[in-house]
Amino acid sequence: MSSRKLITAARVVTGPGGRCVEDGAVLTDGDTVVAAGRRAEVEALADGRDERIALPGTTVLPGLVDAHVHLVFDAGTDPVGTLEGQDDQGLLAVMRERAARLVASGVTTVRDLGDRGRLTLRLREEIESGAVPGPRIVAATTPVTPKGGHCWFLGGEVGSERELRDLVRRNAELGADVIKVMATGGALTRGGPATWQAQFGAAELAVVVEEARGAGLPVAAHAHGTAGIEAAVTAGVDTLEHCTWMTEDGNDLRADVLDAIVERGIRVCPTVSPHWRMLPTVFGAERAERLFGQVRTMAERGVRFIAGTDAGVQRAGFGGLRQSLTFFEHIGMPAPRVLDMATTEAADALGAGGRAGVLAPGRPADLIAVSGDPRAGLEALTDLRFVMSRGELIPPQRAV
Repeated sequence: MSSRKLITAARVVTGPGGRCVEDGAVLTDGDTVVAAGRRAEVEALADGRDERIALPGTTVLPGLVDAHVHLVFDAGTDPVGTLEGQDDQGLLAVMRERAARLVASGVTTVRDLGDRGRLTLRLREEIESGAVPGPRIVAATTPVTPKGGHCWFLGGEVGSERELRDLVRRNAELGADVIKVMATGGALTRGGPATWQAQFGAAELAVVVEEARGAGLPVAAHAHGTAGIEAAVTAGVDTLEHCTWMTEDGNDLRADVLDAIVERGIRVCPTVSPHWRMLPTVFGAERAERLFGQVRTMAERGVRFIAGTDAGVQRAGFGGLRQSLTFFEHIGMPAPRVLDMATTEAADALGAGGRAGVLAPGRPADLIAVSGDPRAGLEALTDLRFVMSRGELIPPQRAV
C-alpha cells in the first residue's frame, strides 16, 4: 500500500504573509511533503495508488508552533505542588499525555522551556522513534536560575560564574536545543524573588550567552521586569519570554530598550493565555488594558513576535494555542502576520526553520486544516478539521 497521500482543500497556505493558493493540494510521501500548490499541478504528480483525502471548504496550513510550553506542569491550580508529588516515571507518563493533546490540537512543534531531570529529552526520543504521538520538541532542559530563584525546584540553581558555565555546558552536552535563563522572578515560585525583580545582571547573562554561543545554541530569557528585560537585551539573548515590562510600582515600557529589541531582531514571545478574554476580570479592566496596550505598542514598533502559551502553568492547558492567537487579532494585528508568528516566524526563532513552519517540497509532512479562511479571521482556527504530524493522521481536537 502506498504511503503517499493527496490532500485537497479550498486553499493551501504555502508561505509567509498569508501566501496562499485557491483550490489547492498537498502531496505527501511518508513524513515528507512532495508538493504543495494548485490542485491541478499537484494532482498531476499523484497516481492511482495514492490515498486521497478531500477537505472541501477548508484551509490547509503548516502545523502550528507553540514556542513556550512546560510539559512537566499540569496547568492546574498548583502545578508546582503537583510536580513535587510525582516521581520521574509518573511524571514522564503524564508528559506523554500532554504531548498527545498538543499534537491533536494542531501544534506539531513545541519549544519546552524548562523541565525536571531533563525528561523532555527522553520524551523527545520516544516521539521521534514513533513510540508515542507528540509534536517535535525543541528542549531547553534545565533552566538557569540563581540560588532560590525562579523555578529553583527544576534543578538549575547556580551560585557562581563557574556553576553557571558548567550548567550551560552540561545542558548542551546532554542534548539541549536552547538555553533557558531566568532573568527575573516569577509568580510560579512561592517565596522567591518578585516577578519584576532582576535575578542576574547584564554581565552574568552575557556569560550565559557566551557559553551557549560556544555550543551553537540560542538563549531564551524569562523576563517580566523592565530591569531584567534591559539586562537580557544588553547581553544579546535571542528571545524574550513574557516581556511584560513590570516594575515594583506597575509597568514601564522603555522606548530605548524597545528600539534595541527591534534593531537586534530579538524575538518576543508574549505567552498569551488561551483564556485571555478573562484577564479584565482577573486583573481588572485598567491593568488588563495596560498589558494589552503594551503588546499593541510593541507590534506597532515592529517587534517580531512568536506565538507561545506557557502551557502547563495555571489556566494554560495543552491545546490552547489557536485561541491564544485570536488575542493578537483583537489588538489590531493582521491575521496573516499572526499566522506567521505561529508558523514561519516561530520555526525560524526556534532554529527549526528546516523542520517546521512551511509547506514546501522536502519539508516535513506536518500540516493542519481548519474550516474557512483564517487569513480573513482567526476564529476559523478554532474549528480544526484535520491534523497530520510526520505524515501520520492524528484525530483532531475540535474544541479548545
